[in-house]
Amino acid sequence: MKYRSHIALFLVAMFLAPGFLVAQKNRKPMNIIFILSDDHRYDYMGFMHTVQGLETPAMDRMAKEGAHLENAFVTTSLCSPSRASILTGQYAHTHTVVDNSAPLPDNLTFFPQYLQKKGYKTAFMGKWHMGNTGDDPQPGFDEWVSFSGQGQYYGNTLNVNGKREQESKDVYITDDLTDRAVNWMNSVKDKPFCLYLSHKGVHAEFKPAKRHIGKYKDLPIVCPPSMYLTANDSSKQYGIITAPRTTVNYKDIPAWVRKQRYSWHGVDFMYHGQIPFDEFYHLYLETLQSVDESIQQVMDWVVNNGLADNTMIVYMGDNGFQFGEHGLIDKRTAYEASMRVPLLVWAPGLVRAGTVIPQMIVNIDLAPTFLDIAGISKPPQMQGSSFLPLLKGESIAWRDKVFYEYYWEQSFPQTHTTFAVRTDRYKYIAYKGIWDLNELYDLEKDPYEMNNLIRDKSLDSIGLQLRRDMYDWLEKTNGLQIPLKKQMGNNTNNPYRTPY
Repeated sequence: MKYRSHIALFLVAMFLAPGFLVAQKNRKPMNIIFILSDDHRYDYMGFMHTVQGLETPAMDRMAKEGAHLENAFVTTSLCSPSRASILTGQYAHTHTVVDNSAPLPDNLTFFPQYLQKKGYKTAFMGKWHMGNTGDDPQPGFDEWVSFSGQGQYYGNTLNVNGKREQESKDVYITDDLTDRAVNWMNSVKDKPFCLYLSHKGVHAEFKPAKRHIGKYKDLPIVCPPSMYLTANDSSKQYGIITAPRTTVNYKDIPAWVRKQRYSWHGVDFMYHGQIPFDEFYHLYLETLQSVDESIQQVMDWVVNNGLADNTMIVYMGDNGFQFGEHGLIDKRTAYEASMRVPLLVWAPGLVRAGTVIPQMIVNIDLAPTFLDIAGISKPPQMQGSSFLPLLKGESIAWRDKVFYEYYWEQSFPQTHTTFAVRTDRYKYIAYKGIWDLNELYDLEKDPYEMNNLIRDKSLDSIGLQLRRDMYDWLEKTNGLQIPLKKQMGNNTNNPYRTPY
């Protein structure tokens, strides 16, 4: 007993010692670097071994030295809604940026605005891409570099803190944004900072940096088994077809999926025949290389400036991307390759190397997490949750399902309004405004979602419960009314657009 008392007195004395108090007082705030790519699917990283021969050394390093959040999803698989969800911590039906044309409302608060009040220096570099905002500087950022809409891979006109700068036609946007980001960090490295580095890559039309052109032109193409689902499919088959590992329910493939195969977003007439699938595939991989190099450049800067112990780098894709799944390309659907994204965290002073987090994380969790890192409580309007405790290895209660929404777009009418709910094992997908089948999948037995179980009577209770869960979620989050937004512009290249 006396021994324990001595230990207790020693610990109290150590806590009260001047040196200990100074160490606690002088703990540096955690810097936050968020790197966002465009249309990067969850499994196209070297360490995932999906594409044999694909090299992503920086992403591999982040996973090896940090954490791989292997079940990360977006709540809407489309650029503008997903980006607004990241910034606000809200579902699309809450922030109402429901598509790429919907105007950004004035009543939203972005997570960097809270960081500014905490004393952080903040910067946004890259693609903003939200409805009515163009490239104009937005609230929450001390430094601003952006471009209108999708921008270009070469020769952009940039908005730099409100002033236009025309880039040379030889300047590659991924490299330029990274260099600007490093220069800005050099100017603020003695203060807590938050950098939001938002790349154009790897959005179509893919254009790799000149140094990467042709790197993967001879790489064998590996197609998912769901790319060729029908027995009478006459499509050209590219490369190696992954062998299916489940029963294929041919008769219950929704009609809209079959029809979309020969469309703008289908493998048989992709982008209306502007590019063949094999070239498209290789250009995507080559364009991804500069994004990986950007990550490496930022990591090297952090290490070289002695900031590794108090800096967190987070890498994420804004949505997934289908490469033949169900005969489709692009995103928008609730299938795994569309709604699932890469998510990596590197923070040597906080996250144990080689951490794998199996819990389901969604894009609305990013904002609460960044605020949590800065010691800021989650604002009441944010609908996501901080996953910082999971990064620390703490055992906490976590969600057992994620929800998904996508709203029909005038510019791309082939994909219908979609709602979905996904658990660790099952996924239920429901469509609105179309006379067609809904879908139910057992992801454990059928990871490629080829056996629609919606008619399986033995699973009626599971399907009905997921449907109830989906509508309960919509009701509790005020999402039962589909937001109808004024269109901010027309896609004149779309043959389906209305002429007025």
